Amino acid sequence: METFTPVTALIGGLLIGTAATLFLWLNGRIAGVSNIVAGLLEIRRGDVLWRLLFLCGLVAGASLYYLAFGEVPLHRADFPAWLLAAAGLLVGFGTSLGSGCTSGHGVCGLGRLSVRSLVATSVFVAVGIVTTFVVRHIFGVY
Repeated sequence: METFTPVTALIGGLLIGTAATLFLWLNGRIAGVSNIVAGLLEIRRGDVLWRLLFLCGLVAGASLYYLAFGEVPLHRADFPAWLLAAAGLLVGFGTSLGSGCTSGHGVCGLGRLSVRSLVATSVFVAVGIVTTFVVRHIFGVY
């Protein structure tokens, strides 16, 4: 945690909350990324463009930040590829099982005081803690 910067964390949180709120108010939709991506797999007329623009906006926003501040995340070449693949599959399974992801439940659902989202987010956090313990202390990957 030596790189924790409370000001940028606060600004980032405010931007995410504002964007999720505006997305709900202006479009009547929850800004849950996993369901936005899943909607691209079952193409429905008039429902593709906004999903693609939303996802492009996520990539463009991160790219603009990196261009403006030059802070690119460190590349982890030593991280086992099989562990990344397993993690990706488990995240996909988990979002399907939980009917959403941390953006849908954690940001939007908690903001709407959804009990279901509170339970889902609590499970996400607990599983993240257990996963971190297993990866670090059992697999020895840091």
